[in-house]
Amino acid sequence: MQAILDATVSQGEPIQELLVTHGKVPTLVEELIAVEMWKQKVFPVLCRVEDFKPPNTFPIYMVVHHEASIINLLETVFFHKEACESAEDTVLDLVDYCHRKLTLLVAQSGCGGPPEGEGSQDSNPMQELQKQAELMEFEIALKALSVLRYITDCVDSLSLSTLSRMLSTHNLPCLLVELLEHSPWSRWEGGKLQQFEGSRWHTVAPSEQQKLSKLDGQVWITLHNLLLSPEAQARYCLTSFAKGQLLKHWEKHGKTCVLAAQGDRAK
Repeated sequence: MQAILDATVSQGEPIQELLVTHGKVPTLVEELIAVEMWKQKVFPVLCRVEDFKPPNTFPIYMVVHHEASIINLLETVFFHKEACESAEDTVLDLVDYCHRKLTLLVAQSGCGGPPEGEGSQDSNPMQELQKQAELMEFEIALKALSVLRYITDCVDSLSLSTLSRMLSTHNLPCLLVELLEHSPWSRWEGGKLQQFEGSRWHTVAPSEQQKLSKLDGQVWITLHNLLLSPEAQARYCLTSFAKGQLLKHWEKHGKTCVLAAQGDRAK
């Protein structure tokens, strides 16, 4: 919370400096992945056990929410290049983590978008907790997108193995194009365009609908970093499939999105 407050008021950021000085960024990444594994391997089992009826689900909620807390902190501190560089070898694990989250985000958007927040009166506390975890997963994926963007801002100082992981193993440019195609942070409700920002959906005024959203801007900046930086260009194998995927969205939206993304980056 203090790190976010410091970043909001544009003053010094002692939390970020302390994390870098004491080498705690790798610890955060390791903790992030540990909680992710717990949510994938242990939490579903707890939800399936019929006779598991804890009187209070708050301790379990805190574990589930821990992943969101860490990714929020990483998003805040990775704005600074020093934090990204201090991640050292764990930046590879963080790239893999972001790829998993964005892949799930694309798959979810292809199945009707993020889950709604309404609960059922017949659901038990564990089912409610599972529903909250699903909603939280959507926000975590959007934070992972921002973290990935900040990692690509440091493309000139990333190791060759990290560049190879992003461009060859995961082919992130094509994944990012799929994100732009589905745009899971935008939806139409009752004939009105809504965009997800600040943990809630906002209705976009008709006069603002042609403007690039912040999340669209993050994707375009990441694509710019991965495709136009000399370091990435030397490592990315632009196959005919990749070229077709990239040009597909370029032809649809044109240069306006790139110019708007660069303007958002300047801000």
